[in-house]
Amino acid sequence: MKKMWMTPIRVVTVAMALCGMASCGNMSSSNEENQQVNNTEIEQAQAEIPTYRAAFLPTENTPDFVDAAEASVNAVVHIKTTIIQKSASYNDFFGAFLEHLYGIPGQSQSNTMVAYGSGVVLSPDGYIVTNNHVVEGANEVEVTFNNKVVRQATIVGTDPTADLALIKVEGEGLDYLVFGDSDKVRVGEWVLAVGNPFNLTSTVTAGIVSAKARNIGILGEGSNVESFIQTDAAVNRGNSGGALVNTRGELIGINAAIASHTGSYEGYSFAIPSNIVRKVVDDLLMYGETQRAYIGIYPQEMNADLADKAGMNEIKGVYVEQLTEDGAAQKAGIKAGDVVTNINGSEVNTTTQLLEVVHQYRPGDKVDIDIIRDGKKRTYTVSLLNESGSTDVVKKGESFFNADMGLVLQPISKQEMNALRINSGLKILEIRQGAFQGANVEGFIITAINGKTVSSKSDLEAALAGNRTRRTYIEGVYPNGMRMNFEYYN
Repeated sequence: MKKMWMTPIRVVTVAMALCGMASCGNMSSSNEENQQVNNTEIEQAQAEIPTYRAAFLPTENTPDFVDAAEASVNAVVHIKTTIIQKSASYNDFFGAFLEHLYGIPGQSQSNTMVAYGSGVVLSPDGYIVTNNHVVEGANEVEVTFNNKVVRQATIVGTDPTADLALIKVEGEGLDYLVFGDSDKVRVGEWVLAVGNPFNLTSTVTAGIVSAKARNIGILGEGSNVESFIQTDAAVNRGNSGGALVNTRGELIGINAAIASHTGSYEGYSFAIPSNIVRKVVDDLLMYGETQRAYIGIYPQEMNADLADKAGMNEIKGVYVEQLTEDGAAQKAGIKAGDVVTNINGSEVNTTTQLLEVVHQYRPGDKVDIDIIRDGKKRTYTVSLLNESGSTDVVKKGESFFNADMGLVLQPISKQEMNALRINSGLKILEIRQGAFQGANVEGFIITAINGKTVSSKSDLEAALAGNRTRRTYIEGVYPNGMRMNFEYYN
């Protein structure tokens, strides 16, 4: 270390000596000899300088983010949402009747909120993916591109349980990102986060993949989609819905959350893997609803005791604690006590990894599952099922059965919403079992559960999954316009 600091100092000293001699005029032969000696020292000192500086020059292995950044900034948009919250006051409820009977318009109060986020363009004709929490409950969605062009967007579909939404603007020839394979992303790999933090448009930050398959418990208990890519790229408010890209400019995740005590970046950010994003987007385009597949097991994290019980010499895989009756795994021959180690070529060593892999498939898809039983490896082909135990797809607007509530429900139309002056709703078509048996609630329209608006099967599942108590609070309206709130206990 001394030599690195001594070299520049020595050069400066010699240079100052030469300057002094130049001002003396005539030089003796001894001075000439001294000058030759000094010149030799200068040459030796200068010869060391390039080596000293070369340590700071780029090498062939230095990552280059320029191309990835240029490919991303024009495909990442700024999203502004406007949410109008109406009061549930007496005048708001009876306003339509007062106007009809007496010509006196009812006075309803409303609060307007504005929120901001980011989105990623997926096609040249204007399909954009973002987080559900960016557009949830929005009355208006405005998209601003990197070239400052502003367009209005419509919401195509949402999946609150995965915190994803698909919106659409009118356009053609738009810049867009292509999907990368998030399963092949490696810890330590360089990545870029692109978005609009604090309304600063087209911001690019760099970091590495810190971990994979993280479950941080932000989507509610019971959620089976939470499997984040963790990075140390700086992500702040406004980055939600933005892109996480690799050095090739491929989309490998949608930025969704940060771990923070202050609300600002503290070194940990989380993105939804692109393979989950791609599948959810495809479902929303084709069906209007996410098609969720279930393997039909109750998994448990492995430990030394369970590995020994399963006859294994190492701790790996996911332990099958029990199975769903007539579920996909049971029908295929998998048993309680087996250890799942691989699904269709993807290793699984945590419950989160297992659920992430399964969520990339639809009901009816077949997957090969490797298990360990009594110390021996076996492979089973499993036909995945939906929540109802069938392979049927669920389309937007179609009725569905929810076992937790014992109800058959159906999303209501825009016309019904406008007539009842509501922004969401699921109509109760049939009461089959559970807490609602004997209750006069057929035709009742549920608008919110535990404070969360519901308009689809996935909305309902997310609202119920996020409930940490046995009490479920329901808000809604009857077809005649009478509003009602009630609660039940599981």
